[in-house]
Amino acid sequence: MIVFPNAKINLGLRVLRKRKDTYHDIQSYMLPVNLCDAMEIVPSDEDFSFSVTGLPLAVDEEDNLCVKAVRIMKEYYDIPPVKIHLHKIIPSASGLGGGSSDGAFALSLIRKLFSMKLCNAELEGMAAVLGCDSSFFIVNKAQLIEGTGHPTHKFLHLPQYHIVIVVPSYGISTTWAFNNITPSGVNLPLPEELTGNELNWKNLMVNDFEELVFRHYPELEIIKQKLYDAGAFYASMSGTGSAVYGLFTTPPNVLGLFNDYFTWTGKTII
Repeated sequence: MIVFPNAKINLGLRVLRKRKDTYHDIQSYMLPVNLCDAMEIVPSDEDFSFSVTGLPLAVDEEDNLCVKAVRIMKEYYDIPPVKIHLHKIIPSASGLGGGSSDGAFALSLIRKLFSMKLCNAELEGMAAVLGCDSSFFIVNKAQLIEGTGHPTHKFLHLPQYHIVIVVPSYGISTTWAFNNITPSGVNLPLPEELTGNELNWKNLMVNDFEELVFRHYPELEIIKQKLYDAGAFYASMSGTGSAVYGLFTTPPNVLGLFNDYFTWTGKTII
């Protein structure tokens, strides 16, 4: 069986407070986009195996979330060995959630492969063990994320947008970003304040990490401004970076603007 784990972008990202367990409470709207990896999982006559092609991974195989997803499934269910092949297209350490998506899609695909009677709530609980963003990809619809990254099922009902994603050759450590962020304590607008009000998102949606990250990586702020200059109605860094995206109501023309970067043009997912 083959699936195509998709990326996400953050529409605003507020860091509300640092918790006693050293994690942070956040608020963000996550929106799926059609930039995808490819993953195949098949039953194995031998032991578990995992292989990768495409872009390099940011972690060792043992720390890959697809591998961890299989381990988590085995903790609760007696599933047979599987073979996983992952073709990476989503850049790692870019704030696009590629690794989290891979892990969540692996859980969902194993459920389907072995006809397991697991509801989405159970899969979301398993995905939460993988990482803060993984649970989002179980339902995989635009919605509010709160706490340490838990989906709230408070959905955004948005049209499909054209999107340009620009990623430099380096990633940004999420751990570094959270260790150096000063919480703003400011909440994001409610979903009903955003739907139908897209042209005002620039004034409503803030990613708290931009001030910190742009200070250390000023070219990301330049990329953001170029996207606005190209006609984006909203542009932002996704997550803790390094990806920067622009949303457009009509097909954008960014030819020649970002030749030195990984650039992807496509659409968001409804």
